[in-house]
Amino acid sequence: MARATRRVILIGPESTGKTTLAAELAAAFDAPWTPESARLIAESTSEPLSAATIEPIARRCIALEDAALAAHPPLLIRDTDLVSTVVYARHYYGHCPAWIEAEARARLGDLYLLCAPDLPWTADGIRDRRDSRDALFADFQRELERLGAHVVVIRGTGAARREAAVNALQAEGWRR
Repeated sequence: MARATRRVILIGPESTGKTTLAAELAAAFDAPWTPESARLIAESTSEPLSAATIEPIARRCIALEDAALAAHPPLLIRDTDLVSTVVYARHYYGHCPAWIEAEARARLGDLYLLCAPDLPWTADGIRDRRDSRDALFADFQRELERLGAHVVVIRGTGAARREAAVNALQAEGWRR
C-alpha cells in the first residue's frame, strides 16, 4: 500500500459530526473523502447490522480506502476507518476478527480527529447508542492510544467545531 498520501480520519461515537466534518474538511483542503462503510452497508439492506456484517463492513472500508488512494492524492479525509470497525465490533459483539485488528494496525491513519459526544443526539434510523456515547468515546480513546495513533480531540458546536478540525490540520502543515 502506497504511503505518500496523508490520511486524516474522523472517528468517534455516533452523532458526533464525523460525516459533516469530513465533507467540510475535504472541501476546505481540496481533498477527496471516503464515506463511512458501516453506514453504506446499513443503508443498503433492511436487515440490522450484526456480527455477520463486521467482515463485509471491514472489506468495504478497505475497498473505499484503496480506491481513493489509487489516485495518489496528497491528502485523504476518511469518515471512519478500520479502527472504528474494531471498536464497534467489540462494543456490540464482544470481539473483532483478528484479521480486521491486524489490518487496522497496518492501515493506521496519520491523524485521527476524535469527535467528542458534545453535540446533541440526532436519531436517523441507523443510530442506536444514544446512552453509550460517553463509554464509546472512552473506548475510542483507549484503542487509539493502544495503537499509538496521533489524535486530536475535536469539541464544540457549529463553526467552533469546524475551526477546531481545520486548526488540527493546519497544525500538521496543511493549508487551505
